[in-house]
Amino acid sequence: MDAPVSDHQPFSYTQDFLRSLVRDALEHARRCGAHAAEADASEGSGFSVNVRLDEVETIEYNRDKDVGITVFFGQQRGHASSSDFSPQALRDTVEKAVSIARHTASDPFAGLADPALLARNDLPDPGLYHPWNLSVEQAIDQARECEAAALGFDRRISNSEGATVYTQQSQFAYGNTLGFMGGYAGSSHGVSCSVIAGKGDGMQRDYWYTTTRDPLDLDPPRSVGQRAGERTVRRLKARQLKTCQAPVLFEAGLAAGLIGHFVSAVSGGALYRKSSFLQDSLGQQVFAAEIQLQEQPHLPKGLASSPFDDDGVATQAREVVVDGVVQGYFLGSYAARKLGMRSTGNAGGNHNLILKPFGGSFENLLHTMQRGLLVTELLGQGVNGVTGDYSRGAAGFWVEQGKIQYPVHEITIAGNLKDMFRHILAVGDDVLIRGSKITGSILLEEMTIAGN
Repeated sequence: MDAPVSDHQPFSYTQDFLRSLVRDALEHARRCGAHAAEADASEGSGFSVNVRLDEVETIEYNRDKDVGITVFFGQQRGHASSSDFSPQALRDTVEKAVSIARHTASDPFAGLADPALLARNDLPDPGLYHPWNLSVEQAIDQARECEAAALGFDRRISNSEGATVYTQQSQFAYGNTLGFMGGYAGSSHGVSCSVIAGKGDGMQRDYWYTTTRDPLDLDPPRSVGQRAGERTVRRLKARQLKTCQAPVLFEAGLAAGLIGHFVSAVSGGALYRKSSFLQDSLGQQVFAAEIQLQEQPHLPKGLASSPFDDDGVATQAREVVVDGVVQGYFLGSYAARKLGMRSTGNAGGNHNLILKPFGGSFENLLHTMQRGLLVTELLGQGVNGVTGDYSRGAAGFWVEQGKIQYPVHEITIAGNLKDMFRHILAVGDDVLIRGSKITGSILLEEMTIAGN
């Protein structure tokens, strides 16, 4: 086998070496009698530093590697994995998967992806790897700068939960016995800060963070800290509200969660288990007529970009929601077979989802709302994926005459996601990227706000 690369390289192994591991695993699976097989090999490394009150609290390094093999005997499936890349360990792992497959029940939907849907082997570099030549000392300095900017924002900021700087890089190779082989490297970097303002029962906390694939695209540490400080101070002297019905504006960072609930409801597992409040929603009006949602898997530097999914199926740009009508689900090969449909290239999850803004700026959304609740924090997990019922603790700001009046806390917002989706009044152009979701703030016509 190929030897590991030299110590000064960003990875311990070459991409060719990872692909050779995959090929060797597939060849041994064939020798063991498997009718089909798929394998992947990966490695990742990085570090993070956390500074609190100007003192280094933690420095964490991570380095891991993994090889996994899935074999099929007819429609019996077995899977095994190992962190040992030696030839003997690789053979043992394959044989373990073979043993598991021989003792499992046949699943009529098990198997590799449809060969016609696989990505081409001559894939272009997706451009997701942008290493950060950052030393631990430099990371500590950046974390200190970030926290100092937050603590110095206002004298009422009394404590800190710390500032963190991290950098991570990884690469993988995937192949199967249909002849597909692909793989690439990726990176992720971030800066975050959380501080506390006030005293006693009046204390409040908030945070801010930035995450990108390219370190050049990160917000400056000082800017992150100042934003964390500003968000924390503005929550001081928060009040409770009386129970009422009113419009609710989800801040952009939280609006991504609403899109996430939709994705979960129209993803394969929930659909074939018939445990989704959006069962049989394909071609149905689910959102307000103004809603347009796209999936863009090939965005340069996209946090959820990929030329192929976990099954090797080629990803495609597509319209997921047009004029509020659902155009497609999120399916991998297995779920697609269960549903009698075609894979959408979403084995492993959704790719970059872009919700098209309408309604103008954040200030315009406040003006449109006139009177209601701006939500800046959500608490708890009170979302029922079967019924769509939604009830979560919240904090934010009360709005009157289109202007923020005062902070509020210890409230609950409730509704049903079906109604919430249908009654979206606007999506702001204050777009944030939060993982695989790209959206501005979302204004809902009305929810129940439970207070005192």
